Amino acid sequence: MFKIEKGTPKCGIVTGAIFAAIGALVMIIGFWKTLILAVLFLLGYFTGAVSKKSDIVKDAVGRFVPANKEHEAINFRAELEKEQEAQLSKETGNKTNLNDLENEE
Repeated sequence: MFKIEKGTPKCGIVTGAIFAAIGALVMIIGFWKTLILAVLFLLGYFTGAVSKKSDIVKDAVGRFVPANKEHEAINFRAELEKEQEAQLSKETGNKTNLNDLENEE
């Protein structure tokens, strides 16, 4: 394989050819199809060139999805009742329980 160093005329010719090919693809098949083609190329390159794929994927997913944390399910009915009680206590003053207000009426 030949070696291309940054800042040399050889690198300029290669990158110019790559960008000309990308420009030709955009003009011929359109932007979105070219974008899909580039993503599929990068996916194919990744699967063929990277030897420790599972570690890289785990690290990437771990950045977005926290692991080993206990998550508690939200009880929406209980949360709604708390919010309603808080709202009623603001409106009525010292009464803090929804059941007290219902019994009073």
